[in-house]
Amino acid sequence: MTTTTLAPAPPASPVERAALAPAGGLRRRLTLRLLALVALYLLWEVTARVMNNPTFIPSPGAVWDQLITTSTTHDGVRGYSGHLLIEHLGVSLRRIVIGSAIGVAGGLLIGVLLGTVGWLRVVAEPVVTFVRALPPLAYFSLFIIWFGIDETPKLWLLSIAALPPVAVATAAAVHGAPTGLVEAARALGAGRWQTIRDVVLPNALPEIMTGIRLAVGVAYSSVVAAETINGVPGIGGMIRDAQRYSQTDVVVLGLFAIGLSGLLIDALLRISEERLIPWRGRA
Repeated sequence: MTTTTLAPAPPASPVERAALAPAGGLRRRLTLRLLALVALYLLWEVTARVMNNPTFIPSPGAVWDQLITTSTTHDGVRGYSGHLLIEHLGVSLRRIVIGSAIGVAGGLLIGVLLGTVGWLRVVAEPVVTFVRALPPLAYFSLFIIWFGIDETPKLWLLSIAALPPVAVATAAAVHGAPTGLVEAARALGAGRWQTIRDVVLPNALPEIMTGIRLAVGVAYSSVVAAETINGVPGIGGMIRDAQRYSQTDVVVLGLFAIGLSGLLIDALLRISEERLIPWRGRA
């Protein structure tokens, strides 16, 4: 009598594990998140009533009223500074996307070079670390002197801010590629750049995606600085303009717009990461 041994099933991906999770656990998480949001709302409402100082802490109702006002046209006044809230947000998102794309592309190129060329890593790695340590406003003034006050310095600022996280993550992942896989590819006749393309980069992709998510986050945090000068339309420019006139409710509304759109972009990046790297998280 013969016995048949079944091979163990491969571990489930994060998406599959989420799909197989008990419905009760999902409902519990959603309930906890909803309760946390309600608690934060109540804390905000109570604090605003106790302080009774709209310039210091505007009430949720005041921020909601500004959402309606800045999203519509009333008495011939269109939104805020002549632009609707969605237009301010759209301009800022366009700047963030373009700046992040340039920074990510440059970071990937520099990271691959730093991870594969030893002498270049010794020379250029301190420069990347130096730029990463600089706050965006430290070099934004220099870009204004060089490029004026139009779109160019804003895109340069976001690009330079987004570049170091991707470069550092890519360089570390490429430099730490498994030696066995690289040697096996070389033994099969793969050239240097073919090995990087077909072996090193796929192995480094999880760390690269983490660097990309960090880069987009840095670009988001830098958008207000990028729109400090001539930033209207733009959500950061709207915040800066409202700050000058102590319109705290508009400032809070702008922060919510940036934060919620950032959550959406990060969720899209997570979904892309699960699609591009289905093996991540497997044993």
